[in-house]
Amino acid sequence: MEELNCETVFTLPVLGGISESVVVTWIIMAVLVVLSIVLTRNLRVENPGKVQLALEAGISWAQDFFEGIIGKENRGYTPYLITILIYLGVANTIALFGFKPPTKDLNVTAALAVMSMFVIEFSGIRKNGVVHWVKHFAKPVPIVAPIMVLEVVIRPLSLCMRLFGNMLAGFVVLELLKVFVPLIIPIPVSFYFDIFDGLLQAYVFVFLTAIFMTEEME
Repeated sequence: MEELNCETVFTLPVLGGISESVVVTWIIMAVLVVLSIVLTRNLRVENPGKVQLALEAGISWAQDFFEGIIGKENRGYTPYLITILIYLGVANTIALFGFKPPTKDLNVTAALAVMSMFVIEFSGIRKNGVVHWVKHFAKPVPIVAPIMVLEVVIRPLSLCMRLFGNMLAGFVVLELLKVFVPLIIPIPVSFYFDIFDGLLQAYVFVFLTAIFMTEEME
């Protein structure tokens, strides 16, 4: 519980106490921005380097993947989904560098889920209009309207708790192994939870967000 608690790192006059998860998120944002500037400052159309080819291959794969779910006509949402995927991929594996993953903070996963909720509902409104969006809550019969409204809250809640629950479960299992078999076993298990499981949860989060968007737009 002590490890999971988000300690206050410092206090600002207006914002008040700044938690550890927020500071780590700021660090991730700064690193990603710097890397984006460094890796894209010498892009070339002819004779691109290996780094540029790798970046283009990764971005092309992500764009094709998300466009295959939400459709090419909705490719405007792809940058958001790719950004969330990259952030979660780094945030879930940052324990390898000695930082506490911000996704162990329920507030962080809840904030991401709320952001996705707004994007999901906005995609439906933008695609079909406000009137159609309101009417769809009463389909197929008006009596289901309360359930359909509740679904708007359930979607982000499921995204939030799935991400937080898996990160928490992996951390608890790893800590138990460190107590009972502290020498060899925790090393490969740590790589599984810190790398594979972390990247898997990032993939699942954005995949479900894309699926919910598709359902909403339909």
